[in-house]
Amino acid sequence: MVGNIKDFLGKLVYVKIDRPLNSFHPKYGFKYDKNYGYVPNTINTDGEELDCYVLGINEPLDTFTGVCVAIIHRLNDDDDKLVIVPDNRLDISDKEIEEATNFQEKFFKSVIVRR
Repeated sequence: MVGNIKDFLGKLVYVKIDRPLNSFHPKYGFKYDKNYGYVPNTINTDGEELDCYVLGINEPLDTFTGVCVAIIHRLNDDDDKLVIVPDNRLDISDKEIEEATNFQEKFFKSVIVRR
């Protein structure tokens, strides 16, 4: 089980991409406008591995190691998401995160958590 999810903030995180850029959700059919994956060998509060958005890379990926700059904390779902970026995008704004993840996050109420 993941301890305090905030411990990921500011750290390098390895992400296994299971839904690369421009792929489609297997159940709901919406398109992933960003690379989306998980931190291997973690269990989040929803019982699944800890999910991540990888922002700042505009090509499909298999894996990625980057910095966790934020957490999308869902208020009406038990499935928070890490926001991972390359080290040249550490200045990404909350507005940029909201716009980049809206393809999926529009279905939930959430807040962006930072240090």
